[in-house]
Amino acid sequence: MREVAPTRSAAIELADERRLMRQGYQFLDEKRTLLAAEMLRQLKAYRKRTDALAQANHVAAAALAAAVERHGLDQLQVYPAPAAPSLPAPQRTLFLGLAMLTVEDAAPIEPSDDPPAVDASPEAKACRAAFRTLTALAADIAARAGNLERLAREYKRTERRAQALEKVLLPEVEDAMRRVDEQLDTMEREETIRTRWSGRDTD
Repeated sequence: MREVAPTRSAAIELADERRLMRQGYQFLDEKRTLLAAEMLRQLKAYRKRTDALAQANHVAAAALAAAVERHGLDQLQVYPAPAAPSLPAPQRTLFLGLAMLTVEDAAPIEPSDDPPAVDASPEAKACRAAFRTLTALAADIAARAGNLERLAREYKRTERRAQALEKVLLPEVEDAMRRVDEQLDTMEREETIRTRWSGRDTD
């Protein structure tokens, strides 16, 4: 319980404190609403990209099966490994001070320095390209998963602060205001009674 001296200045300070707390709670409430909306938007984009990854994975599996059928597993295992795909740098934007990363336009750039194959084939090239596409999609999905993690952490932090204001701090201030007002009213009544009695004694 908060102990406050029953004075008019204390009552004014408590009223100002309650007003600021209400403003802070309103700000936090709006912030968590915006964070929730952005999380839903990011989650929708994440699911869209994971669907694209599942489809690309199906294409890559089919391309791998065709390459194995063309070359055989042993020969495909010694097929020259491709150079790492060149991906664009993540695009960075800010949302309420949080970094949001995307690699949405991560179309893999076909390297020109892949080692030559002894028995090159369209099937092996298609397999190589399909797995490069998987790498590009995985990069964007990883960036979006990080976005969701940061948004979730900020939402939990904002929710804790809003709950603390709503459930703890504001009730404490309002209870202190109520007790100060009651004590001031009692003091005013006592002062009024004393004034009346002193007036009678004078008569």
